[in-house]
Amino acid sequence: MTSTLDDAGERRRLDPGGMLASIAGLPEQCREAWKAARLLDVPGGDSPVDRIVILGMGGSAIAGDIFRVLLQLEAAIPVFNVRAYDLPPYVDERTLVIASSFSGETEETIHAFQQALGTPAQKLAITTGGRLQATARANGIPVFSYQFGGEPRAAIGWSLMPLLALGQSTGLMPQVDSDIEEMCSALQRLREVIGEKTPLQGNQAKQLAGQLYDRLPVIYGAGPLLEVAHRWKTQLNESSKVWAFYEELPEAQHNAVIGLGLPAGVARQVTVVFLTSPDLLHPRVRLRYGLTERLLDDAGIPHQTVETRGRSALAQLMSLVLLGDYVSAYLALLFGVDPTPTAVIDELKARLGEQL
Repeated sequence: MTSTLDDAGERRRLDPGGMLASIAGLPEQCREAWKAARLLDVPGGDSPVDRIVILGMGGSAIAGDIFRVLLQLEAAIPVFNVRAYDLPPYVDERTLVIASSFSGETEETIHAFQQALGTPAQKLAITTGGRLQATARANGIPVFSYQFGGEPRAAIGWSLMPLLALGQSTGLMPQVDSDIEEMCSALQRLREVIGEKTPLQGNQAKQLAGQLYDRLPVIYGAGPLLEVAHRWKTQLNESSKVWAFYEELPEAQHNAVIGLGLPAGVARQVTVVFLTSPDLLHPRVRLRYGLTERLLDDAGIPHQTVETRGRSALAQLMSLVLLGDYVSAYLALLFGVDPTPTAVIDELKARLGEQL
């Protein structure tokens, strides 16, 4: 394990697509994206917005999830994340619909966005191009257009920063400017201790990847951290090419904990990772973390706990995002697979395209 993760030549051989470089660039990506996003024209309209609907799938959707939980900490405006072909029936003139698609060709997002064109909702598109950009511009809809050379899931800064800029410009998130600077600094400090050049002996991300090797990862989150657990799950799927799941506390204590022991063959292969924070979780939820750990101990299921870094909620969430991204890439290398390609997803999209 050490020879693989600490050997620069092996890392280059197993990571020809440069996923580790893309992950390492997240702090700078966020700064660049924030600088561009501050110039974003906020959709206008005669009616004030009292709800936000974000259309997106996969890596583009995760930024909307993180925006939702951050906004919930500061404002009463609800955010609905739609991973579907159809627009919700409650979209009206007091709704802001945001379509986010890295490629601009995401089938579900395009379909729902076209439905939005027939509503009085205010609208915004976030994309690198494709049909989404063309459709939005043809209909006079503002577009936050950007370019990024890596995979869509590695462009989370480009997807998230325009949403935060919207929060600031509308007065819903007045302190976000300083939070972004604090987040970027926290991510840079974290990168120093979990980046690829830091040896396994002192590298939390490499160590955790080793603990998840040949195991079934189950990620536990609560409150604002739930969507980060979701991000870990999808990164483990896409980058590590492994089965992975995530669970929500306290909900899991009303169902999932009953099934910790069976099937026995599966339970013996599970490793649980708890995502936690010193101040973002309800005290009773933190208590439930400890009780769940005891249940796992009784069932003989190994588990690890990782804490957030940083002061603001934004920094804390994104520090765990960066840690999870590194873990997923390191785990891919341990399996001897390239973390970048997602061949199965590409094949599914091609087959769907044949059925148009």
